[in-house]
Amino acid sequence: MVLRWYTVVIDCHDVRKQAAWWAEAFGWKTIIETDDECVNVPGWVEPEKIHDFPWEQIGPGMVFVPVPEGKTLKNRLHLDFAPHTSQDRDAEIARLEALGAQRVNVGQPDDTTWTVLADPEGNEFCVLSSRDS
Repeated sequence: MVLRWYTVVIDCHDVRKQAAWWAEAFGWKTIIETDDECVNVPGWVEPEKIHDFPWEQIGPGMVFVPVPEGKTLKNRLHLDFAPHTSQDRDAEIARLEALGAQRVNVGQPDDTTWTVLADPEGNEFCVLSSRDS
């Protein structure tokens, strides 16, 4: 038996705004959009053709759900993203900041090879060094 990593669920106050931010940040698309749930999938995914792929090879989506409480502590789980070696990492970080991401300090050393950012509602994620695989 193989489990598939199906989604990453992000608690937030404004599900539509958060889904739109992440879709813009990563070139994804929102395929479900209500006040109670928004679902983002990679831009190449065509929901009507998803059944043509082997179950275990379909990557995760992102689901945004409303919660009443605010974020108070550092996330215990966060996402890491890496640009390709053909991309300008610093330009990509600047683009995310222009969209509303903020650099945050979660206790990382000054000489790290990654940058910690937070989305508009404060959820941390990292932009790693460029990779080719």
